[in-house]
Amino acid sequence: MAKVYKKTSGNESIALYLGKRDFVDHVESVDIVDGVIKVDPAELEGRKVWVYLACAFRYGSDDLDVIGLSFRKDIWVKRIQIYPVVGTNPANTPMQEALLKKCGDQGHPFTFTIDTNLPCSVGLQPAPEDAGKSCGVDYEVKAYIAKEADDPDEKISKKDTCRLIIRKIQFAPGKVGAGPKADISKNFMMSDKPVHLEASIEKELYFHGDPIPVHVKINNETTKVVKKIKITVEQTTEVLLYQSDKYSKTVLTEEFAEEIKGESTLEKTFTVIPLLSNNKEKRGLAVDGRLKDEDTNLASTTIIRPGMDKGMQGIMVSYKIKVNLLVSSGGLLGGLTASDVGVEVPLVLMSPKPADVTDIKFE
Repeated sequence: MAKVYKKTSGNESIALYLGKRDFVDHVESVDIVDGVIKVDPAELEGRKVWVYLACAFRYGSDDLDVIGLSFRKDIWVKRIQIYPVVGTNPANTPMQEALLKKCGDQGHPFTFTIDTNLPCSVGLQPAPEDAGKSCGVDYEVKAYIAKEADDPDEKISKKDTCRLIIRKIQFAPGKVGAGPKADISKNFMMSDKPVHLEASIEKELYFHGDPIPVHVKINNETTKVVKKIKITVEQTTEVLLYQSDKYSKTVLTEEFAEEIKGESTLEKTFTVIPLLSNNKEKRGLAVDGRLKDEDTNLASTTIIRPGMDKGMQGIMVSYKIKVNLLVSSGGLLGGLTASDVGVEVPLVLMSPKPADVTDIKFE
């Protein structure tokens, strides 16, 4: 049973109904946003009812808004007049038919088509002490009462509006390709033979929370000793809208005390699981768009179709797995030199596509 989401305006003249809040980007197309507005015309006083869908990038929290400046930039906006009804509407979806049965004669359906080149919902995790909404890309459906659709001189009261945040999300594709592999051979001073390192993963894509087996092959032809194997998972976030800003954050670090003596080999699989729950304190970490009172994941990898404008994506996210060997320096110095030998393999992290839900439940 799917829950129906409802928001009512402060004056109770309008109510917004949605059957879901997650809308899937299938790369070539995006789920339509279909809902219903319930309108009680008694208190409209000659005004009209509108509904809009907006994609916006927020680059500052609400408490930073001063002297009328807003740290929010609309990327894309569409508006529809709901009441009085004008023109003809497309055929109702099954979801709208179910919602109209709940709303009765006061129900008015609306449908939005989201452009395929728009970004998915993603947020930058705030620090524990930060207040207000986090930075990132979000989508908002808002119904409101006004004389005109978008008159900058007309002040719209909060009691004449109702809104719901929705998410545009991507799920993992049905077919998953073979996993990547990387290798390196490195020579050291005072040694004419190398240490050879190879790392690979079984498939290119893993779901959030799934164990990721990392297969490591080491051929140590030197007289040095490999003391440890260090595996890290890094998230790289590229913010494209308000400035060019690219940075990486480590979301997992694990060390394995495997000793590979000189002129010996090792072939072993190590399992790692990058989780948001282990990174709650990291400010600026990219996470999947968060809805109120709902948990989320590390941000899914951004999937770009050929020809898509990267600049419209707002925030792009990618991952890589790094495997490094800690090799003894030997000689009179002794000790360890970290990351003497290292390789990187790309990783795609996404959510599995959920089962289709056909029944709805009113609450």
